[in-house]
Amino acid sequence: MINVAVNGYGTIGRRVAHAVLKQPDMKVSGIVKATPDYVARMAAKTFRIYVPDEISARKFKEAGIDTAGLLPDLLSTSDIVVDATPEGMGEKNRTMYTGKINAIFQGGEDSSVADASFNAYSSYGECYGKKSVRVVSCNTTGLARSLFPVHSEIGIQHVSATLIRRATDPNDSKKGPINAIEPSLKFPSHHAPDVKTVIRDIDIDTVAVKVPTTLMHVHVVDARLRKNATREEVIGAWSKFRRVRLISGKDGLASTAQIMDMSREGNRDRSDLYEIVIWQDSVSVKGDRLNYIQAVHQESIVVPENVDAIRSSLGSAGQYESIDLTDRSLSIDREVFY
Repeated sequence: MINVAVNGYGTIGRRVAHAVLKQPDMKVSGIVKATPDYVARMAAKTFRIYVPDEISARKFKEAGIDTAGLLPDLLSTSDIVVDATPEGMGEKNRTMYTGKINAIFQGGEDSSVADASFNAYSSYGECYGKKSVRVVSCNTTGLARSLFPVHSEIGIQHVSATLIRRATDPNDSKKGPINAIEPSLKFPSHHAPDVKTVIRDIDIDTVAVKVPTTLMHVHVVDARLRKNATREEVIGAWSKFRRVRLISGKDGLASTAQIMDMSREGNRDRSDLYEIVIWQDSVSVKGDRLNYIQAVHQESIVVPENVDAIRSSLGSAGQYESIDLTDRSLSIDREVFY
């Protein structure tokens, strides 16, 4: 069994920890929390809680929540750590891991934080056996999920993608709600170079716009293919990958609100939607020009990637063996919803 430590138990960390629980070859050796809040009280029912320092230890003791020790204690009993701490902290934590334990970082960190960047479809082999791996962000994961199958089967000359970004996560009141539309003033946005860390030979430009919603991101993709193709060929390429899911506005799925309602009806943990969802109605292919619109559940899309990144970093399973294990354990199947 792979002993997995999860440092940081926020939006991503808690989901990764519970996903690890479902894996037949992994167990959670412990999670790290800094604040004795309601999340910690609920986590204590399932996991051994560790804290980053003595100050946090005293706070937990005063709150009546038992802890198992400090972060170094957890690392000493684990095979790998998933660092899901807030953006920027992974870089600071790296020195604790280097030379001692394999580490998985998140997409909020710069790509230089790790030996390689990870996407299960496009860079599993590149990350195999690496001591440190960065799972790219939710937006980058979403773009890689839908672009890689088309690039592999047909070839892509250039991509222009507009990212309509949610302002914050549903449980985060510090960053929102916002009464504004906030464009990224850098072109391309940071997402384009990030996609190139996992699909190295793709030419892509991105622009991002932040809007006042918390549910999902939406991407509008314009791709120039290497050759003329048909709509059926593009959809056929996507259909070979379980983590790409086609939906239709004709089924009442005309907005992100309805997509998330569908996910709630699917009875998954936390109503999570691990797949990238593409509106089939939006898919247009004219000669070598491909256009489509997709939606990204930012809270959960990187969860299966984190699980696969653990196996890739430790070299414990091949690419398709790992993807199959992860997909089965998380019910990533086209029949889950309808």
